[in-house]
Amino acid sequence: MQQNAQYAKKALRPAVAVVSAAAAALVITACGPENDQPGTTAAPSSSATAPTAPSTTPAAPVKGGTPSAAPVTAAASSSAAAAPTCAPGDLKVEAHQAKQRPNGTGVGAAIVAFTNTSAHPCTLEGFPTVAGAANGSPDHNAPLTVTRTGSAAPVRLAPSGKAWVKLTFVQVQGEADGYCVSGATPVAYPTLVLGLPGGAGAHQVALDDGLFAECDNKVTTTALLATSPS
Repeated sequence: MQQNAQYAKKALRPAVAVVSAAAAALVITACGPENDQPGTTAAPSSSATAPTAPSTTPAAPVKGGTPSAAPVTAAASSSAAAAPTCAPGDLKVEAHQAKQRPNGTGVGAAIVAFTNTSAHPCTLEGFPTVAGAANGSPDHNAPLTVTRTGSAAPVRLAPSGKAWVKLTFVQVQGEADGYCVSGATPVAYPTLVLGLPGGAGAHQVALDDGLFAECDNKVTTTALLATSPS
């Protein structure tokens, strides 16, 4: 019996050693080497935060192609300001017979040009009054009945710029002194006096050739125009 007990102890020692060695191996495997040891790869943690990549989303386009810290409001241009009404002394007046006029032997129609002789811009607008200057004297004006045609708009005259009106008369017919269809006596004025609205003055003007012959003391006039009529 004693021999059997000793034999059992001898047999048990190697088994315990094997178990102890296996347990140690399990402990070493569980602990494992550190992640920075060569030949080992650490499994990524599910709770690790991935590095953020730089954004590739393009910035919103800026109107005009140039970024601006704040919107800029353009100042109104001084050249856009309205020019004052032409003063009477700013204007030179000339007149010639129109190309397009009623049939007859009188002047029929005339173009009157107003030239800005000042060094600054000025404006004319509206319809003129018209009077015949008897014997060429404004003191003996004979106002004509004016019929307006077209619409009025401001006309800006730069220095040396012009504005025009066209006057169309009741035409004289026949030869010599002629006659009026209405039976009235024709009248011929050496000059006319045109009154401009807005304080631009009254201006006496003669034709470059001939007299202002008309019937019935009537005239049709355009407004002041930016381009010359014919």
